[in-house]
Amino acid sequence: MSVETKVEYEIVIGLEIHAELSTESKVFCGCRTTFGADPNSLVCPVCLGLPGSLPVLNRKAVEYAIKAGLALNCEIARYSKFDRKQYFYPDLPKAYQISQYDLPLCRNGWVEFEINGEVRRVGINRVHLEEEAGKSVHSGERLLGSEYSLIDYNRGGIPLIEIVTEPDLRSPEEARVFLEQLRQILLFTGVSDVKMEEGSLRCDANISLRPKGSTKFGAKTEVKNLNSFRSVQRALEYEAQRQREVLESGGTLYQETRHWDENRGVTVAMRSKEEAHDYRYFPEPDLVPLVVDEAWIERLRAELPELPRARQARFVEQYGLPRYDAEVLTTSPQLADFFEACVAEYGQAKPVSNWIMGEFLRLLKAEGKAVEQVQVSPKGLADLLRLIDQGVINANVGKEVFEEMFHTGKEPGAIVKERGLEQISDTAALAAIVDQVIAANPDAADNVRNGEMKAIGFLIGQVMKQTGGKANPKVVQALLRERLLGG
Repeated sequence: MSVETKVEYEIVIGLEIHAELSTESKVFCGCRTTFGADPNSLVCPVCLGLPGSLPVLNRKAVEYAIKAGLALNCEIARYSKFDRKQYFYPDLPKAYQISQYDLPLCRNGWVEFEINGEVRRVGINRVHLEEEAGKSVHSGERLLGSEYSLIDYNRGGIPLIEIVTEPDLRSPEEARVFLEQLRQILLFTGVSDVKMEEGSLRCDANISLRPKGSTKFGAKTEVKNLNSFRSVQRALEYEAQRQREVLESGGTLYQETRHWDENRGVTVAMRSKEEAHDYRYFPEPDLVPLVVDEAWIERLRAELPELPRARQARFVEQYGLPRYDAEVLTTSPQLADFFEACVAEYGQAKPVSNWIMGEFLRLLKAEGKAVEQVQVSPKGLADLLRLIDQGVINANVGKEVFEEMFHTGKEPGAIVKERGLEQISDTAALAAIVDQVIAANPDAADNVRNGEMKAIGFLIGQVMKQTGGKANPKVVQALLRERLLGG
């Protein structure tokens, strides 16, 4: 009697990422790229595709695309061209998109990222430059079920790079971590603000399953509507399980496109995709080929900043920080710059790291602010830490002071003086309060006398409460030990 062996499957994932470039004007015209403007207020005959209008290539968009390619370790093509990608959709007024097809600007790159202590490398097939489409605004939550849709062409013509990975990712978690690393790289280079909530970073994922050990790819599903890093991981986990169940039940998978429904936590079939779309590409006749010389590439290479992984490694080596601290502090170039400026003012890295990772990031999240919007200066944080070191205030009061600094931009010394927050370290003044607290809490006092030292923390807390948090906790603890334990 034969025993049926259960097939083990390997997940194969590739990503297609679109990032809007941070140019001030669109890629083929002079219209502004401001987010949130009134609908159809940032348009002209070129980006509306009116007859007789001609595109003119934005040099800055090309430079940003090259910088992205260099940061992703790509080969930069000395000769590339633009093509018309033709399809009909309301948000595409010309009925074609100017993109790049067979001769993209950047090819054959790679990105390394770390996951579960292992360094993984993902190949970058290509990075090409193209124009953004307009935006459909549906009367309902999505196209299906809406009574009507409106079109805003403000976004149409904003420069995009499309980054296409090789199918090198092997789990939904890897896909999320890779995408987070890619976002950091684009943010550090300054080529895009990569704000997923504003649509300036978008991702489609291709996923398939194959028997472990096989080199042949299975039928892939393209998953769309991935609006956050969490969505990417959740959607791919669901889709991998769905495909596994189909295969294990003896069913057949077909190439298709599916929509991720965030609320229901499922992917929904949109359309079958048996063959690749025929977009009838042909060279864009209104744009000359793009020729990039060596000097231009080398100038842009020299302008590249220190990238996230390199900066993390330097923070560990130069400042002696734990790896975790270095990763948190390099989530954005502005945060990393703020940290280094504070260390330059204060001289010690770890206390600065603790305050930035604690109070600073807590307040940033609570207020929904970016680092560059905060009024606390590096010198201000350094002065606050020195006040704590000198015993002028304790750490708890320091948090109150820092919060006021965060909201007002005032210097810490002025806040401490205005509010009378100087720490009480006078032994005689604190001794009377300590005696009162011992008398008011005899059970806790007896617990300390019997060796239960946790109770001493309660008594310290009572003293702090009576002094409005201004008592020096070290002096308080010494007084309590002296009275209850005899020293």
